[in-house]
Amino acid sequence: MASDRYYLDHVLQQLSDLEEISYRPMMGEFIIYYQGTVIGGIYDNRFLLKYTESAEKLLPEAELQTPYEGAKGMLVVDPDDRDVLNMIIPAIRDDLVNDKKGKKQRKSV
Repeated sequence: MASDRYYLDHVLQQLSDLEEISYRPMMGEFIIYYQGTVIGGIYDNRFLLKYTESAEKLLPEAELQTPYEGAKGMLVVDPDDRDVLNMIIPAIRDDLVNDKKGKKQRKSV
């Protein structure tokens, strides 16, 4: 199932406090960038963020799901919690930029 444009518009509105948010459509889904770095995406109308060390610390109870078969797990986040988004997205970007490996992978469920 592809993601719809209405869900993308809703997520982008929730991210409007952050500067330099952009997206790119890809195979019926949307890749989300923060300051030029891929931080997650919208897959099957789910907002998923890359799993990093900071993400694990800030959202220890977040569910891990795969965006598509064979992909690494990503954190499912509620796009309506702007405070969490404003805190976690810059932290994820910093982890990805500062760590060449980019991710600490947790096993998917």
